[in-house]
Amino acid sequence: MKKIDVHDIIDNAPFTRFHWMVMCLCALLLIFDGYDLFIYGVVLPVLMKEWGLSPLEAGALGSYALFGMMFGALGFGTLADKIGRKKGIAICFVLFSGSTVLNGFASGPTEFGILRFVAGLGCGGLMPNAVALMNEYAPKRLRSTLVAIMFSGYAVGGMLSAGVGMYMLPRFGWEAMFFAAAVPLLLLPLIMFYLPESIGFLVRQGRSEQARALLKRVDPSRELHAADGMEMADVKGKAASVLELFRDGRAVRTLSIWTAFFCCLLMVYALSSWLPKLMANAGYSLGSSLSFLIALNLGSVFGAIGGGMLGDRMNLPRVLVVFFVVASVSISLLGFKSPTPVLYLLIAVAGATTIGTQILLYACAAQFYGLSIRSTGLGWASGIGRNGAIVGPLLGGALLGINLPLQLNFMAFAIPGAIAAIAMLVFSLSGRENAPARLVDPAA
Repeated sequence: MKKIDVHDIIDNAPFTRFHWMVMCLCALLLIFDGYDLFIYGVVLPVLMKEWGLSPLEAGALGSYALFGMMFGALGFGTLADKIGRKKGIAICFVLFSGSTVLNGFASGPTEFGILRFVAGLGCGGLMPNAVALMNEYAPKRLRSTLVAIMFSGYAVGGMLSAGVGMYMLPRFGWEAMFFAAAVPLLLLPLIMFYLPESIGFLVRQGRSEQARALLKRVDPSRELHAADGMEMADVKGKAASVLELFRDGRAVRTLSIWTAFFCCLLMVYALSSWLPKLMANAGYSLGSSLSFLIALNLGSVFGAIGGGMLGDRMNLPRVLVVFFVVASVSISLLGFKSPTPVLYLLIAVAGATTIGTQILLYACAAQFYGLSIRSTGLGWASGIGRNGAIVGPLLGGALLGINLPLQLNFMAFAIPGAIAAIAMLVFSLSGRENAPARLVDPAA
């Protein structure tokens, strides 16, 4: 009886229509996710005026969704390793889209904050599961690139949020921005119909026939027979535990990547929450301030895809070190008076090396952790990172509240970039993790 090496088939498969479909569906999920996340920075100036919020209160209100994201990433990452990524993604999608629609009916900060927390639960859980699914099916030679392209949907969602805000805010008010989140809910049945389940989960469950059918779609040229058994590295029969992230020599690199996630998400959410307001305070109109948010997200697309291509050809952790250094420098320069084209360029570079680097961090973590703990590893890295995301808006609100000069605000946002660069350097220099044991399909 022949044994099918699932990793060998996936790693060496040609890029097919199946890979294209998985990438597009996961990207679509993250477009909606990104829209829901960036919407707060878009409506923030209007909410501060309408509800009379101080900068510190506004920063705290922005952090409610990020608290939810922390718990969502921790909870749904581990849950998906037990119930399957497809079910985990569906639950998260309904949570964040439904709560965002209800946000449009909020009459005050308390209701608004509670609903943002619930939406955050879904947003935080969706990201690690979508990344894990794309990483699992991507051919090895294209893995970082495909994950980066897929995750660029998050940045496209941010641009969509700013673009919709420029049109809808003056005409229909901030509530309409949240009502627009009803559209993704209508598409959910179609997305779930075509989205494949994790092949590692199917093997672990002994569902060999379904796993074999998916492998045939991954590489149609392979001859697969019903009598063939299946084996995969890294797929264990027992449920994943967070302690597994620290075993087999993974402790230093796990802590390093957690530090990088924390610092990176601090920069991302400090900028996405406060960039429009900071630029408005610097004398730019609301429309111009929102265009800076578009530049930030547009830059992130180029940063993620370019960084992913570099990571596939070079060493991804070292690419991340360079990106974090550039992020720190570009954010520092934002506080100084520059010609408008230079300012847009700096904002785009900052987006490429903060939001774009966040995308690459997910790709790096997905490649570092084995299949049996991948959702758990991504979920915990993302969950720890959400603490940085929570600090970001609060830090921005506190800095605005004490009326610091514009330059010092951006310099404070830049410091985490230097810390993250050091963390990824440690990750890069640390020893390789031990090779995991192989699992033989119990049905073989």
